[in-house]
Amino acid sequence: MERLHWVQHRCRQFLAERPGRGWYSSPDGLPSKTSLDTHGSPGRDRGRRRTVFARHGTPQQESAAVFKSYKGNAICTTKYNLLTFIPMNLFQQFHRAANLYFLFLVLLNWVPVVEAFQKEITMIPLLVVLTVIAIKDALEDYRRYLFDRNVNNNVVQVFCGKLKAYIDQCWKDVRVGDFVRLSCNEIIPADMLLLYSSDPRGICYIDTANLDGETNLKQRQVVSDLPLQGGEFTAESFHCLIECENPNNDLSRFRGYMEHPSGVRVGLHNSNLLLRSCTIRNTETVVGIVVYAGHETKAMMNNSGPRYKRSQLEKHLNTDILWCVLLLIIMCLTAAIGHGLWLKNLKDPIFQVDKETSPALAGFYVFWTMIIVLQVMIPISLYVSIEIVKLGQIYFIHNDIALYNEQLDSRIQCRALNITEDLGQIQYLFSDKTGTLTENKMVFRRCSIYGVEYPHEENARRLEVYETEKMEAAGRSVTLKSGCSGKSLSCRSLSRKHSSASAHTLTVEDEEEEQLSDHIQPRTSAFCSRVMKEVVPDPELVRKLNWFCSPALALSDGSSGSPSSLELTSITDFFLALAMCNSVVVSSASQPRHVVPETHTPLKSLEEIKLRFQRLSFSPLSALSSLSPPQNKGSPRSFTSRLFSRGKTSSFTTPTNSITDGSEPDLECNQGASNLRSKVGLSSRVEGDAGQTEDRETEDDIMGTKTKAEEARQDVEDMTREVVCESDTDDELLYEAESPDEAALVHAAHAYRCTLRGRSAESLLVDLPGIGSLAVQLLHILPFDSNRKKMSVVVRHPLTGQVVVYTKGADSVIMDLTETTKDSEQAQEIYSQIREKTQNHLDSYAREGLRTLCIAKKVLEEEEYEVWLKGQLLAERSIENREELLLEAAQRLETNLTLLGTTGIVDRLQEEVPDTIEALQRAGIKVWILTGDKKETAINIAYACKLLCPNDQLLTANCGSKDACAALLKELRLDVQRGEARETAARTPGESSSGSKEGFILVVDGRTLDWALQEEQSSDFLELSQRCKAVICCRSTPLQKSKVVQLIRDQLGVITLAVGDGANDVSMIQVADVGVGISGQEGMQAVMSSDFAISRFKHLRKLLLVHGHWCYSRLANMILYFIYKNVMYVNLLFWYQFFCGFSGSVMTNAWVLILFNLIFTSVPPLIYGVLERDTPAHALMELPELYQAVQTSMVYVPFMFWITVLDAFYQSLVCFFVPYFAFAGSSVSELSFGSPINVSALFIVLLHQVIESHTLTWIHVLVLVLSAGSYLGFVLLFSLFCVTCSPPTNPVGVETLEMSQPLFYIVCALTTVTALLPRLLFRALYHTLHPSAVLKKARMDKLDSEKYGKKMQRWNLSQSTDNRLPLCADNPGREPSTASVMS
Repeated sequence: MERLHWVQHRCRQFLAERPGRGWYSSPDGLPSKTSLDTHGSPGRDRGRRRTVFARHGTPQQESAAVFKSYKGNAICTTKYNLLTFIPMNLFQQFHRAANLYFLFLVLLNWVPVVEAFQKEITMIPLLVVLTVIAIKDALEDYRRYLFDRNVNNNVVQVFCGKLKAYIDQCWKDVRVGDFVRLSCNEIIPADMLLLYSSDPRGICYIDTANLDGETNLKQRQVVSDLPLQGGEFTAESFHCLIECENPNNDLSRFRGYMEHPSGVRVGLHNSNLLLRSCTIRNTETVVGIVVYAGHETKAMMNNSGPRYKRSQLEKHLNTDILWCVLLLIIMCLTAAIGHGLWLKNLKDPIFQVDKETSPALAGFYVFWTMIIVLQVMIPISLYVSIEIVKLGQIYFIHNDIALYNEQLDSRIQCRALNITEDLGQIQYLFSDKTGTLTENKMVFRRCSIYGVEYPHEENARRLEVYETEKMEAAGRSVTLKSGCSGKSLSCRSLSRKHSSASAHTLTVEDEEEEQLSDHIQPRTSAFCSRVMKEVVPDPELVRKLNWFCSPALALSDGSSGSPSSLELTSITDFFLALAMCNSVVVSSASQPRHVVPETHTPLKSLEEIKLRFQRLSFSPLSALSSLSPPQNKGSPRSFTSRLFSRGKTSSFTTPTNSITDGSEPDLECNQGASNLRSKVGLSSRVEGDAGQTEDRETEDDIMGTKTKAEEARQDVEDMTREVVCESDTDDELLYEAESPDEAALVHAAHAYRCTLRGRSAESLLVDLPGIGSLAVQLLHILPFDSNRKKMSVVVRHPLTGQVVVYTKGADSVIMDLTETTKDSEQAQEIYSQIREKTQNHLDSYAREGLRTLCIAKKVLEEEEYEVWLKGQLLAERSIENREELLLEAAQRLETNLTLLGTTGIVDRLQEEVPDTIEALQRAGIKVWILTGDKKETAINIAYACKLLCPNDQLLTANCGSKDACAALLKELRLDVQRGEARETAARTPGESSSGSKEGFILVVDGRTLDWALQEEQSSDFLELSQRCKAVICCRSTPLQKSKVVQLIRDQLGVITLAVGDGANDVSMIQVADVGVGISGQEGMQAVMSSDFAISRFKHLRKLLLVHGHWCYSRLANMILYFIYKNVMYVNLLFWYQFFCGFSGSVMTNAWVLILFNLIFTSVPPLIYGVLERDTPAHALMELPELYQAVQTSMVYVPFMFWITVLDAFYQSLVCFFVPYFAFAGSSVSELSFGSPINVSALFIVLLHQVIESHTLTWIHVLVLVLSAGSYLGFVLLFSLFCVTCSPPTNPVGVETLEMSQPLFYIVCALTTVTALLPRLLFRALYHTLHPSAVLKKARMDKLDSEKYGKKMQRWNLSQSTDNRLPLCADNPGREPSTASVMS
C-alpha cells in the first residue's frame, strides 16, 4: 500500500509538470525509486554525468540543446491545477475501496431490472463524501500554490551576457549555468558551485537552519586552484567546463571536476557547493554558477512527498469491513434464494407479478437489488469520520498546555495525522541517550592530563549552585524566542536581521545582561548557555600553568612540587588541542566573524618565546629517563619551587570578558594552590611574612641571575596586564560550534586563558597564558567521522615550528592508537603508568556518568609530513572514490599518537526523566536505550533514570568473536531462565507477580550487537531480550539502532516507538511504527523525520499514557459504534423482506433510508471520538497500569466485532417486531408501519451511545438533540410538502398522522426500552463486578484516610498526658509533630 501511495504521488507530480518546472527527469533517465529513497543509498547514476558551463554570451546550438534538457528553477509542490483538479482528485479518491464500492452501486442502480431507488438518491452518499474531501484537498493545494508563488517570485541578481552586468531576476527564471551574485543574509536560490567570495581566503559562511535545522554556521570554500580571488569576479573570463554527478538527494556528498581551458582538472566536493534554501552569513558577496535548479536541487529531492503510515487499528478495520461485505453477500443471497422460492411457490397472486421471468433469473435480479437496498452495511462515512476525529484529537494534543515548553516557546508537533491511535498501543520504546534522556548541554566537569587527575571541585560546587538557581527560577522564567544572545545587527558594514534557532531560559540573573544588550545585541551562538561558559579552573592546574609564564622555567627539573618539562608540555598541548581541534566559528557583538590578521606580532619577542618553549621540548628517551612518576607530587619543595610561588596571582589573572560570563573576577591562586599542596602532602605554605622571607632567601640563592630574572618577571607581569587591558576592551566572544561537546571544550580552554580568538581558512588566532595572541598556521582539518570516531587538526606549532597533529575522539579509538614508546625500560614504565592512570580516570568518569574524550598529539617530521601531504592532496582532488581515499589518508596520519589526557563532560538528565521511565515501565512498555556512549556511562545513566533498580541483575554481553557471541547468548538465556524459576519458586502463592521483583537488564556493546543481529543469532537474542526487563545497547551506530528496531518490530509483531534528537537517530525514528523527535541541541533532523515532535522527554508520559489511551479507546469504540448502527439499521430492512416476498421493497422512503446514517446519526459519533474520556487525565497519570489495561481489555479485537454484530441483530429484532406485533391486523400502510420503526431506531442508536459514553457535556446533549430534531423536522416537512419526491410511494400526511396518535409514542418508548435494557443491565453489572480504576483509587484513598484517622486517634490516647489539643482527622487545624507521628 505504501508503494502504491508513492507511485500515486510521483504520477501526480508528473501530470502536473509544466515546461520549466516539475520534478527532475533527465534525458537519459534517473534511477527509479532508489534515488529518492531516504533509507537506501542516494540515487546516483555512476555512468552518466551532468555537463555545466556558463550561459553568458551567444549559446551555440549544442549548448542550447544541453541547457534545454535541464529543468528551470521554478518549483511546483501543488498536486493540481485548474484543468487537472477534478480528474486527478477523483482519481485519487477512487483508490479507496469504499468509494469504488459506492460508485459501483450508483452505476448498478441505473440498470432498470435491478433498480431499487431513484437514480439521484443513490448518488447522494457518494457525492457528499467526494465533495467534502475535494474541498479539503482544494484548500490544502491552494495554500501550497501561494507558497510556491511567493518562493518563485523572490528576486536575485543574475549575470546577463548581453548587458555584461548583473540584473534582478525572479528565482523561477534562473537556469543551470547562470552566474548568481548573493550578499549577506540572502537565501540561496539554487544549488550553486562557489566561484568567488569577498573573503580574501575564499571562505563563505552559510546558515543551514532552513535545510536541516542546525543553528551553527558552516564554512564553504571556493573551488581550489581557481585564480579568482583578490579582485572582483568577472563572469566573461570564466570558460571552464564542469562535470558533476546527476541530481541526487545526498546532502553530504557532491562529486565532480572542473576542467580549465588548459585541460587541467580540479576535483569538486561538498564544501564547494552552496545548497538551495540556505542563507549567506558573515560574507559580503559571493558568486556561484548554478549546477542544479528547481526540483533537481538536493533540498527539493529530499522532499519526497508525504509520509504514509498505517495504524494497526486501520489494518483491523479493513478486516472488519471485509466481514461486513461477507455479511452483506449472505443477506443478499438469502433474499435472492427466498425470492426465487417464493415466486416458484406463488399460486394465484392477488397483485401483479412478472410471470415471464423464471424464478432463478428473478432471484438473480433481486440479489443485485438487495445490494443496493442494503448498501449502508458498508460504512462509507466511517473513513471520512475517522479523518475528522483524528484532526480533532490532534487539535487537543497540540493545544495541551502540559506539552508546552515555556523555555523554548515550543509545543508538540503532530506531523503524522493517521497514527494517533498507535500512541495507545506502544509495547517497546527505543530511546537515544544524549539529548533525549539528557539535556545535551555539555559542561566541562574535570580532566586528567599526563596521568594526573584534576577534580575541579569548585567547578562541581558551581554546578550544584546552578541547579539550585535553576529550580528557584523555574517559576519565573520568561520566553526568549530569538535565542540566548539575541540578534546581530551587523554583517561587516551591512545591517543584518539574523537569529539562530537556539532558545534557552532567561532567568533573573540573565535579565540584567539582556537589558544591557538591548542597544546592540550580539548574534546568537549555538550552545551558549551560562553554565557552559562559566568554568572554574582547578587551582593545582592553574599553579602548573603559571610555571609556563615564569622566566625561571629552565630551573625546573621535575623532582619537586614543580611540574616537569614533559608534564608542562603535555598541559600546554592539552589546552592548545582544546582550543584548536574544532570547527568553532568565533564572533562578537561588534564583529560578526573574528579572523586572523595577516600580520600579527606577538606581545613578546617570538624568538624569546620559542627559546622558552624549546626548554620544554624533549626527546622521549632523555625526558622520560630523567622524569619522576607523576604521583611524586608530595616531595619537599626546592628553592626553585619557592621562587615560583611569588607573583602567581599576577601571572594568572582571569580576563574581564570571563567576568561577564559569570565566572570569578579573581582567582586566589596562592590560597587555592596552598590548600591543594596540603592535600597532597606538601609540608609548607606560602603566606604573609613567611612567603616574603622565602622569597628573599631565594633571591639570595640566585643572586647571579637576579637582574635577568626580575626583568623577565617584570615582562611577564607587564604582558599579563596588557592582555587584561586588551580583554577589557574586547566584546564577549561568541563561539558557534557544531556540537555542544566542542563548545564545552573551547569554553574550558578559555577559562585557562588558552583562548581561541579568531579563525580563517589557513590560520587560527590563539591566546596563550603569559604570552598573548599567536597566529597558528592551520594546515589541515580532518573533520569528525562516525567511522573514525575522532577529529584531527594539523598545525604548525606557533612556538616550536614543528608540524603537530592534535586529535580528540572516543577513548575506545584513541587509546588503541597511542604509541608504545621504544625507549628505555624506565621510559616505557612511566608511559605505561600514564596510560594506566588515564584509563582508570576514564573508567571513573564513565561510572559517574560523564562523557569522555581523549586528547592526543603527534609530532611529524618534515619529510613524513610531505609524504602524507601528497596522499592527502591526491585524495582531495580525486574525482572517484574521494571519501574512501580521504579516510585512508586520515588513518595513515592518526597513528602512533602521544596521549595527552582526557576530559570529563557532564550532560545532566532532563527533568522528570526517572519518573517518566518508571511510569512507562509500569504501563507495560519495555524501554531500551540505544546509545553510542561507552558501557559504564550508559549504565550510570540507566541507574540515574531508574531504568535500573538496585535489585536488578545486570547481564553483560561483550564478545570478541561470533562464536563466543552465540555461546554467550545461550548461556545468558539459561541464566535468565534459572533466575525466573528461582523467583517463581520463592514467591508465595498469594503474592502478586507484578510487585517489586528482580529483573534482568541486558547490556550489549556495538561489536556484539553486530553478531547478535545476524540471522544465526537473532532468535537467541530475541528470546533473551524478551525475558529481560530492559536492554541497553552501547557503542551502537545509527545503522545498528535501526536494525534493532526493525528486528523487534518484524519478528515480535509489536508496536514500537523510537525517540531521538539527532541526525544519528533519523533511521531509527523512520523504521519504528511511531517516531518521536525531540527538538534539542542537535538541529531539527530528527524532528523533520518524526511523526510527533516534542521538546522534552517527560512529555512522552502524558502523550502516551493520556492522549494515547484516549485516542485509541475513542477510535476503537467509535468504529465499533459505526458498525453497530449500520448493521442494526440494515437488519430492519432485511427482516421486512420476510414479509414482502424478498422483493427488495422497503417500509420507508428512500430519502430517509439514505440520510439516516449519512446525516441524522453521523455527528454524535464524531463528538464521541473527539471528546470522550473514559478515564480522567490525573488517574491515567497516577495509575500507568491503566495503559496496559486498555491493551489487554480487548477493546477492539475480532470477537468484539462479532459481539457488536450480535447486539445489533438483537436490537434490530426488537425494533422491527415490537411495532410489527403492535400493528398486526391493522390496515396501516407500509410507510405508516415504517414510521415508528425509524423513530425507534433513531432513539435506540442515540441512547446506545449515551450508555457507552463516560463523558456527557452540554456539547453531547446539544448534538443529540439536534440529531433527533433534524430527523423529526425533515420527515415532518417531507410529509407536508413532498408529493412526488419518492415515487411510486406518496409520503404526504403519513408522519403527521402517525405522530398525532398515542399508539405511536407508546410503541416507540416500548421498543427503545426493550432494545436497550439488556445493554444497560450488562453495563451496571460489569461496573459493579469490575469497578473502574478511578473508583478503586477513590475507595483506596478513603480507606487510607480512615486508617490514618484511627491511627491518629490511638496516638491521641497515648498522648493523653499532654495538655495540647488532640490531633486527629477532625482537627485539621493542627499538624502532628514530625518526630512522633506513627507510621
